Amino acid sequence: MADLSQDPDFFAVLTGSYARRLGAPLVPEGADAGWLYRQAPFAVLAHDGGADPRFTYANRTAQACFGYTWAELIGLPSRLSAEAPERAERQRLLDAVARDGFTGGYCGLRIAKGGRRFWIERAVVWQLDRDGVTIGQAATFAEWRDA
Repeated sequence: MADLSQDPDFFAVLTGSYARRLGAPLVPEGADAGWLYRQAPFAVLAHDGGADPRFTYANRTAQACFGYTWAELIGLPSRLSAEAPERAERQRLLDAVARDGFTGGYCGLRIAKGGRRFWIERAVVWQLDRDGVTIGQAATFAEWRDA
């Protein structure tokens, strides 16, 4: 899988899709792919559009939340970010995003690598598109707390 951590083209897809869907910027003016990956104080994750979507991107804040390194998280089925009882709720969220283009204000229970459970709060989830073709979904959140 390609390393999208600081890829300027993928950064353009993330930020462009967010701006088109929400009418606001994802990052501050002048920020670049390196800033989003290394310095952003909020988590950003993305998965592909496969039948069992796999993570394709996770900035360092997201990696810290979930307790995975880049190498461990990228390629992992994104459904594993939620415990089995929570996966149906997560799937309903993703289906709504596919239908509506985005959702905001989402709160959900997630699980980190070591089994620590935590809540993400006020998350935004949106469709990723390149040249009008959906290629996956992404999420961002700046608030989380242990469950």
